[in-house]
Parts: sequence; structure tokens; C-alpha cells
Amino acid sequence: APEATMAVGKNKRLTKGKKGTKKKIVDPFAKKEWYDVKAPSMFEKRNIGKTAVTRTQGTKIASDGLKGRVFDVSLADLQGGEEVAFRKFKLLAEDIRGRNVLTNFHGMGMTTDKLRSLVKKWQTMIEAFVDVKTTDEYTLRLFCIGFTRRQPNQLKKTSYAQSSQVRNIRRKMTEIMTKEVQSSDLKEVVSKLIPDTFGREIEKACQSIYPLHDVYVRKVKVLKRPKFDGECEGWASEYYTHHLYTQWCREACHIVKHAVPPWSNCSQSSIDRR
Repeated sequence: APEATMAVGKNKRLTKGKKGTKKKIVDPFAKKEWYDVKAPSMFEKRNIGKTAVTRTQGTKIASDGLKGRVFDVSLADLQGGEEVAFRKFKLLAEDIRGRNVLTNFHGMGMTTDKLRSLVKKWQTMIEAFVDVKTTDEYTLRLFCIGFTRRQPNQLKKTSYAQSSQVRNIRRKMTEIMTKEVQSSDLKEVVSKLIPDTFGREIEKACQSIYPLHDVYVRKVKVLKRPKFDGECEGWASEYYTHHLYTQWCREACHIVKHAVPPWSNCSQSSIDRR
């Protein structure tokens, strides 16, 4: 009987491997580099933490992947003290120096649980917001919140403010926030936001209209930044400047210590002749 022969080129799968063979699993963190995140100079604690980025490969540069990142940090981690843990600061990565990521102020907020704990029955909640420009051309939007307070020895159950009083308080809020921000640069504004100077000023100013309590700037947004911003160079990179100077001093001392004098290769007789 004639032998069965296979048609040429029909069974193409024989030459290839098994279908669905698994690719070699590579740990994604093997390609990562870790950078230290540095907070601006007005905060007591400068080291926020670390962030990972894929290391430079070809045209894809690592620093480009870091710029523009926003870090949400509790004020308790930046200043210390649990009593301010409800306040959160957003810090934007603006510049990369060596293995340090330098950040700038990007916004502020409050934790949801704190905001919800403030809202109670039998009182009026008053809110206001305003867009203001700082002296260094940053446009900020500030949101303020406050609540009416019971008078000492008050018998009435409720502490509701009239609509005209609410309007006057809201006007005072916007006036104080505008005045405080317009006369300051971004660094000074952040320094005022840390202890919440705005809240105390508003509470004092509105005492004659209706007594308030729990007055806070609950949120700050950076709407617009100046085109050529040198602020990061000025106040966010102070740490790095000091670090560079220290390193330069160490290197200079090392060079001087191990330097070879220019006459070391000359013979004693040639030195004498000179």
C-alpha cells in the first residue's frame, strides 16, 4: 500500500511552540528609582517621604515622570501635633535636584470627618468664597466656613442668624480673606494658613454682627500660577542649596588634602636654581 504523505506547508503549528506560552514575568519595581520628596521651607518637617518612578530609558526621562505629581500630606506630618491632623496640604512636584523632588504649595483642604463633625442642628452655617491674587501673581480661591454660637446663659434652643446678618458676615469673610492675601506673597499666605490666622480674624470681626465659632478656611485652590515661577528656586530649594554647599566644601577639602604640589616632579637641584 502507498505510504501516506503529508501535504507540504499545511501543518504550520508544528514548527511553533505551544499556544499561549506565558511570558517571562519581570518585577515592575526592578525598573524603578526612589526619590526623596521635600516640603517647602515654611514647614518644620521637610522630608515627606519617598516616591518611585521608572528609571530613564532612551527618550523617556525619569524627571519628566515626576514633575506635576501632587502629594496629599497631613499638617500633623509637616508640623507635628495631632490637633492639626484634620488639615491636609497638597504639594506639587516642580523641580528635580539629584534624588530630591522639590515641591510647591498646590492647595489645602480639610478631612471629611472634621467637616461633618462641625455641622450640627439649631445653628446657622455660613459659607463664603473669594478669588484673590497674591503679590507674586498666584491666583487663589479661598473657601471659608463658620457657624453661629449660643450666647452665655441663653435660654432659647436655637441660634439662627437673620438673612441680613448672614449677608453681613459673608461680606466680612470675603473682605478679610481678600485683604490678607492681596498684601502677601504665596509663602506668607501659607504661613498664615498653618495656624489659621484667617479664622480668628473673621471671628473677631463678626462678633458685633453675630457671635461665631468653628470658623475655618476649609479649602484653598491654586487657580493660576505665574508663567516664569522662580519661587521653587527661592524657598523650596533652600534645603538643596545648603546640601550642595556642604558637599562642595567636603570635595574641596578632599582635593586640597590630596593635591600634588607643582614642584613635586622637580629635582632638588632645579628647585635650588629657581
